Amino acid sequence: MSRRRLSSDERFLWKGVTRSIAPLRKVSEAETDDGLSAPAAPSPRPRAGPAPIPATLVAPPKPATPSPPPLATLGRKTKKRIARGAHAIDGRLDLHGMTQVEAHDALFGFLRAKQAGGSKVVLVITGKGARGGDAGGRGVLNRMVPLWLRLPEFRGVILGFESAAARHGGEGALYVSLRKARGA
Repeated sequence: MSRRRLSSDERFLWKGVTRSIAPLRKVSEAETDDGLSAPAAPSPRPRAGPAPIPATLVAPPKPATPSPPPLATLGRKTKKRIARGAHAIDGRLDLHGMTQVEAHDALFGFLRAKQAGGSKVVLVITGKGARGGDAGGRGVLNRMVPLWLRLPEFRGVILGFESAAARHGGEGALYVSLRKARGA
């Protein structure tokens, strides 16, 4: 289908339309298709911006929330001392048989209580999960507890965590190092 040519009146109208629109980039006269000169259309008046909002209605800016402290490893020597029994484990929490919601609440409450009591290292037993189950045999809590411990809500309570030694549960347990309680 062939395109019809614009008449001179149509071209004049089209020029008026294109002049009233602000281009994305500046177009020179040489780039226009026909070079016809028509009377310049009045430039549009600049629009007034929105009315300023009174200071009494503006909410003060929110203070920036501090980022949670980073996690640290227990250290090879400390982990060896715990595994040998030379460094005491201040508490144990067994999450076997709990749902994710129950385990999350129990874990957070346990860690807060132990931190308030001045404990330094606790053992959290998640279990290894059912054999031949999901995700290569790892249980749900075994996967989820390390993720929970990385959450900002736990960062104020713990310094770090690592998998436990074989005598304390191996891959089914974690050593959790606690921060000192504030004001203690």
